[in-house]
Amino acid sequence: MRFPAGLSDRLSDLGYRAGWAAVRFAPEPLARSLFDAAGTVAGRRGGGPEQLRRNLSRVLGTTPEQVPDELVVDAVKSYARYWREAFRLPATDPAEIVASVEISDEDVALLDASVARGKGLVLALPHSGNWDTCGVWLVNRHGQFATVAERLNPESLFEQFVAYRESLGFEVFPLTGGEQPPFEVLCERLRAGTIVCLMGDRDLSRSGVPVQLFGERTRIPAGPAKLALETGAALIAVHHCYTGPDTSRITLTAIDTDGDVAQLSQRLADAYQTGIAGAPADWHMLQPLWESDWSAQRRERLAEPNS
Repeated sequence: MRFPAGLSDRLSDLGYRAGWAAVRFAPEPLARSLFDAAGTVAGRRGGGPEQLRRNLSRVLGTTPEQVPDELVVDAVKSYARYWREAFRLPATDPAEIVASVEISDEDVALLDASVARGKGLVLALPHSGNWDTCGVWLVNRHGQFATVAERLNPESLFEQFVAYRESLGFEVFPLTGGEQPPFEVLCERLRAGTIVCLMGDRDLSRSGVPVQLFGERTRIPAGPAKLALETGAALIAVHHCYTGPDTSRITLTAIDTDGDVAQLSQRLADAYQTGIAGAPADWHMLQPLWESDWSAQRRERLAEPNS
């Protein structure tokens, strides 16, 4: 059965809200066991998601067939854990989240010193672990920060997504359709000495920067490097991974901002690579990332003029 577009969007919105509420208010042991079981089943069925296995093969330096089945299962379970935590985050005491995060004294000092410069700070991170957990920890340490969110359909779902993250202390700007381009707003925030956080390991636009990641060519967003160069803000790569059933770790890497956008982006990619290699199961990359995996349609789109 096909529903009219408006009704389909409404049903999607209602379904998402119902699922969110059910997970948010379910007893923690029940939610944990259900998501863990779902991740295990999805990771084992048919050998797990094919693209995830291909991506992990790059991290391990093997063929997809040589990627251990248990690593694929662990990766899907980690992704399921992210969603469980994300749904339950608004009902979780921020103090509990902060207490569960491990970070070295050296990294805390790096973060604090970068903020104290007063010239702004760009934090760029891959889709590893739970980036919302990083955000809650950061708000507790330095207050509100700015970030960007890609628009979702239906619009009501996007609005709920934004409201959820703003309730955590994030300042969220839409990637498209805002009052002004997000780059300009983020530059303003950085010049005022505040923090900007951006996801940085997968580019969906036609303006990504070519980099080498695990020995193969891909593209990552230009935003973090461009913002740092435009405003003089410090640039730090962030990595988050799980260390136990209830604990996780944040690792920071200072990025040298002497150079151009391509050079800074490659340094970011190098930092992402180090973090991902240390915890491959927590890298939630289930989509085609490297150019050799791109569809013909995407290649054609990128080859168009002004791409």
